[in-house]
Amino acid sequence: MFFQQLINGLMLGSVYALVALGYTMVYGVMKFINFAHGDVYMWGGFIGLFLARLLGGNYFLVLILTMILTGILGVLVERIAYKPLRKSPRLVVTTSALGMSIVLSNLALLLIGSETYPMPKILAVRQIHLGSFAVINTTQILVLVIAVILMFLLNWFVNHTRYGQAIRATSEDSETAGLMGISMDQVLVVTFFVGSALGGAAGLLVGTYYDAIYSTMGYAAGLKAFTAAILGGIGSIPGAMVGGLVLGVVENFAGAWIPNYRDGIAFIVMVLVLLFKPGGLFNANIYQKRV
Repeated sequence: MFFQQLINGLMLGSVYALVALGYTMVYGVMKFINFAHGDVYMWGGFIGLFLARLLGGNYFLVLILTMILTGILGVLVERIAYKPLRKSPRLVVTTSALGMSIVLSNLALLLIGSETYPMPKILAVRQIHLGSFAVINTTQILVLVIAVILMFLLNWFVNHTRYGQAIRATSEDSETAGLMGISMDQVLVVTFFVGSALGGAAGLLVGTYYDAIYSTMGYAAGLKAFTAAILGGIGSIPGAMVGGLVLGVVENFAGAWIPNYRDGIAFIVMVLVLLFKPGGLFNANIYQKRV
């Protein structure tokens, strides 16, 4: 029972981590929460569904194209909702983020409807028995492996590429980074593209695992991923990864013991973290100067 819940929690937490990375990357650069990110995750699920029906069984091609298209969607969100307000107070930008979230969710309802759509069966599902401890299927393995690979690739990108260094420099001090020749426009395009691409990948992975895509799936997932980002330390990329995994494991164990309160566990965790450790597990500096 313990190992089964641990495996299920790690699988769920890896998805939370992917979505949380989008929140934490945007906060690190712009110092506000992109509340439309959960809806980008939802659109990633629908884009993946459309591509899976169009392309058939090539799952990894579907995944790559989904990430590219949701990355472009994220850039469009930034250009439309945030760029014109870049010098506005944070409250104004946050209001714009909430408005964009409503636009994206209602657009999905208008164009796609409120039905739940199953994913095409493009992967053979087989169960693997780990002795008498747990049972894991190939879909769970796929979700966990892809999520971990994407997190490692993001870590490499941020620490070992020119754009990654620009993102870190801008997050540390945007004014000084600008004086050093770093373009804020380019940094934001890359940040929103990468963060949204990871969210889109998470939408496809969740749709594959649960065999369900629907227009309101971004709401709860977005809130829980935001909680994971706070738990790890908002603005910290390693914190978002660890926070997502921890939240997934905690929620899964809580769901096994007190199932009626499973969804509430994430928000109880968020309240406790804000009360006792506002900087999160990685002690992020949430009081830094706003830009």
